[in-house]
Amino acid sequence: MATPKVSVLTPIYNTDVCHLRECIESVLNQTFSDFEFIILNDSPENKALDALVASFDDTRIRYVKNDKNMGISASRNKLLGLARGEYIAIFDHDDICVTDRLAAQVEFLDSNPAVGVVSGLLEVFGINGTECILPAPENDTDIKIMTMRDCCVAHSAAMIRKSVLDENNICYEAYFSPAEDYRLWARLMAVTRFYNIQRVLVKYRNHDNRTSIVQNARMTAAHRAIALDLRNSFPAYYREMRHSDTAGITIFRLRLFGVVPLLKIKNNRVLLFEAIPVFRIFWR
Repeated sequence: MATPKVSVLTPIYNTDVCHLRECIESVLNQTFSDFEFIILNDSPENKALDALVASFDDTRIRYVKNDKNMGISASRNKLLGLARGEYIAIFDHDDICVTDRLAAQVEFLDSNPAVGVVSGLLEVFGINGTECILPAPENDTDIKIMTMRDCCVAHSAAMIRKSVLDENNICYEAYFSPAEDYRLWARLMAVTRFYNIQRVLVKYRNHDNRTSIVQNARMTAAHRAIALDLRNSFPAYYREMRHSDTAGITIFRLRLFGVVPLLKIKNNRVLLFEAIPVFRIFWR
């Protein structure tokens, strides 16, 4: 059996059948065709999912079932172990790929061997009033600076060089679930470069049963632990993040009696009467 260029990895767990159908169709309809599509069912008792996947007659689909529920991080790691492709395309079970997602990412990674992770923009849809395109920094330095504060590489739209994961013994860590994607990027920061293609690659379905909503408290705690570790490990990026947060923004203003302008801090400068530069502040 020929080795595919890309392994698309999708774990499923009691997924809405209609959502999963759209997810699968969006992968099979890609303009780039040299891929395997590994779907791992972590809800093995759900026969409706078996029937849906079986309804697709496409040899690129590899369907695997866990004997019992393993959890998301263990399932993602099992998928990594099954993958044979040079590139790993992460894709969640209720999202939709644009038709040239794989083509755009393969072309980029082939042309940029120093980059180990390429993602793109998400278009949010689903719950009324949430339709939008989520912005993301483009280049490696900006991504790593922003990562000090938040996860800014869309996991469901990401493609990773498998060799970077294998050579550095990096995988998903259950301890940080459901923020296992943020932890993965934190681990990869020291060993490779990132890039976000500045256009929509995946349509992200927002609904009440998303993990980020259902496990909000656990997500917040894991997110904070990862961010603290990042700030200790990459102090230069953290300092730049803090500087970027204050650049061009008025962060303090003092008025006498609440009316007369006296002091203002903007662009790291203290301004007397909100206009006359007095001195510059250097943040640490």
